[in-house]
Amino acid sequence: MATSGALERLEICGRNIFENIGSESALKKYFKQFHNFFSFLLIAGALLSYASELLDPGKGNLYIAIALFGVVILNATFTFIQEYQAEQIMASFRQLIPPVAKVLRDGEIKEILAPELVVGDVIFIEEGDKVPADGRLIEENTLKVDNSSLTGEAEPQLRSLECTHPNILECRNMVFSGTLVLTGNGKAVVYGTGQNTQMGKLATLTERTTSVETPLRKELNNFIRIISIIAIFLGISFFTIGFVTQDLFLLNLIFAIGIIVANVPEGLLPTVTLSLSLASKRMAKRNALIKRLESVETLGSTTVICTDKTGTLTQNKMAIHSMTLGFEQIDVSNGEVPPDILMKVAVLCNNSRLVEGPSRYKGDPTEGALLMYASKFTDIDLMRENNTRLKEYSFDSLKERMQVIYHTDPGEQESYLKGATEVVIKMCDHVLMNGDEVPITEDDRNKLLDMHLKIAGRGERVLALAYRRAEEEIEYDTGFTFIGFAGAVDPHRPEVKDAIHKCHQAGIKVVMITGDHPVTALSIAKNVGFSSNGNEPVMITGAELDKLSVDELSKKLKAPYIIFARTSPVQKLKIVQAFQSRGEIVTMTGDGVNDAPAIKNADMGVAMGSGTDVARESADMILLDDNFATIVNAVEEGRTVFDNIKKFIAYILTSNIPEILPFIAFVLLSIPLPMNVQLILAIDLGTDILPALALAVEKGEGDIMKRPPRSKYERLLTPQILLTSYGMKGPIEALAGFTCYFAVLLDGGWTWGQALLSNDLLYRQAIMAFFAAVIVCQIANLLVSRTRIESALSRNMFTNKIILLAVVSELVILSMIMFHPFANKIFGTAPISMEYIVLAMPFAILLFVQDEIRKYYIRKGSLLAKTFLKW
Repeated sequence: MATSGALERLEICGRNIFENIGSESALKKYFKQFHNFFSFLLIAGALLSYASELLDPGKGNLYIAIALFGVVILNATFTFIQEYQAEQIMASFRQLIPPVAKVLRDGEIKEILAPELVVGDVIFIEEGDKVPADGRLIEENTLKVDNSSLTGEAEPQLRSLECTHPNILECRNMVFSGTLVLTGNGKAVVYGTGQNTQMGKLATLTERTTSVETPLRKELNNFIRIISIIAIFLGISFFTIGFVTQDLFLLNLIFAIGIIVANVPEGLLPTVTLSLSLASKRMAKRNALIKRLESVETLGSTTVICTDKTGTLTQNKMAIHSMTLGFEQIDVSNGEVPPDILMKVAVLCNNSRLVEGPSRYKGDPTEGALLMYASKFTDIDLMRENNTRLKEYSFDSLKERMQVIYHTDPGEQESYLKGATEVVIKMCDHVLMNGDEVPITEDDRNKLLDMHLKIAGRGERVLALAYRRAEEEIEYDTGFTFIGFAGAVDPHRPEVKDAIHKCHQAGIKVVMITGDHPVTALSIAKNVGFSSNGNEPVMITGAELDKLSVDELSKKLKAPYIIFARTSPVQKLKIVQAFQSRGEIVTMTGDGVNDAPAIKNADMGVAMGSGTDVARESADMILLDDNFATIVNAVEEGRTVFDNIKKFIAYILTSNIPEILPFIAFVLLSIPLPMNVQLILAIDLGTDILPALALAVEKGEGDIMKRPPRSKYERLLTPQILLTSYGMKGPIEALAGFTCYFAVLLDGGWTWGQALLSNDLLYRQAIMAFFAAVIVCQIANLLVSRTRIESALSRNMFTNKIILLAVVSELVILSMIMFHPFANKIFGTAPISMEYIVLAMPFAILLFVQDEIRKYYIRKGSLLAKTFLKW
């Protein structure tokens, strides 16, 4: 089709895209954020506070109601923004790798954006592609498609050129938009685009919205539920006690609200949301696109990484390094011209093509390397033009070969073959020597196998090439003449060796799974660090894997270094499942269609950004740079994120104790309330937010990649965290608060049992002193919470500038609440002498020192500290 005609049709029919039918509006998504237990609890508190204001105006309850409503809106807004940003990251990734289609335009095969396809275009599809539009096949070579997304059929569907059924969905000469090509290739004429495709019609009728609650979100909800139950229980208990002893309904209702507000960490959700958003951005900058937030958790607990070789451990820059003709070497380095028959097999038994740009070819790397080599000696386009492909039998991972039949000279047909050495040699009964086809002997076969081992031993991927005359268009198993070997080198990535060493330090086993020959795989593995301290890699071939019993395989999987060579897709899946059956948390990498089942079945599926749609859709994470080292960076980031969430949870929970104890002391000891609800909210929503966020962006501790992987059953809220926050640091803060509070009262002439009104200057100064003492101690808590195990003194203050900003913000808020008249009115405070703030400093130092002692004994390996104090 001419480009001008295509543009006219595009104008009439519209772009080949689905309209955004059934998706939720931004407003609906925003209001969904309010539908959770946390929001309901805070809204109930706000309504009760507002009711209290109506019943007894001027006591500050209106400010409490406004603040609680503000928290709900803040949480919903932050969560909505985070989800929106995640959508934007995915959208930007789609722009990086736009959906493209190969199409015949102006007599040439061109690559265009899939939305620009029009009815009448001839499209080219091959293994790994997503079909860009509905089309009728006009050519196919062992083409199989996965129609499960459209029809629900789990089995791959073989295609043909015949119309086999009146129902278009069951007709084998049709391919449909959005389905996946599993094997083979073909050409089709487009007859439906956009909303006029079968998938588009289905989209029009169906609302395709999904909502998945991530494990991290479940864990947070569980955490909030526990804290909220404690809060409600304490609130109701003290309301009942106060009502029975004092018979003051309204006053006790306000105190019940205060207990609930004091227990619930209102700033937790926005802080978690912001930290995850920042983490996803950091990962994206490090070329790791996280598709699902729960993957951050899985990364932190990964124990085994199963990785492909090509493009992940290596640079995916294949180049022909050696060539043989029969038993003789061809001098590749000096440009020795190979014979025509070798060039024919290299070019014609090949589905890659040369393109402009840095990669210089499109398709399989080894096939691309063959084309690059052949282009030095022959005109590839002319050769393909002068020879007509009649039939293709695509590469099959079980047969390990590709065979094509071509019409060459008038009345003559030839079959060209390339594949694994041991497979091709068995199919040959002649070998090419000095231009003659000589019958091959068993001795010759052994010599050729030895030659192959020498080439593979240099780390080269070896392909054997052969040909025969073809009387029929069938797949031949015998009768071929062996031509020679092509050895391609793919240099390993220089950064991979350090990355693998990091993995072993982190207790993560790295396993190579490749379709290459064992000798080639072993050579590459040793170059990238698959051996140390005399530990040689355990080599398991696909054939051996099939013969191993479950127990035998389980024993071999204990080895520190393992290589699986000559594996099939089914075996990749078997390997993943074998590791999982041993309780391992498995990360699986891959890029091809054949990797998809294993990627999907793994605990953490990782696809290459340059890989197939099938692999990317099956994965939890996508590597934009296809680099193994990026996986290790992502694991480190995942561990750091989980560590940091625990840090700021421990930090936030600490202030709960000095927030709760004043209400308990008020009810049980009948003293003036040491801290009101407004000041509690000032801590939870003011002074604690930026410090918690500062902890969320802390860099990982030096040993984070030297620790064993954390258990997938490890919780965010543990007894150890509660003991540290509620049992150790929290009481120190509360003691500091009460000390400063009573110091102000006693210096002002207060006597035990004396009642003070809320607007009494002495009372306002006393609660100000209590609040100031908590803030001073929280600054010390912030500084000591920068690490979980290392000494906080090992951290440079300037490596995390948000920490400095957080300390300044706490002091600014403290100064505002202490000295600003409007703030004094809202929070019920009054200015105090600096001596009362100085009085809190020894307690802050004590808090810092006791936590440093806790970490010291953990580092020293104290069993008591590890059991009860390590969180």
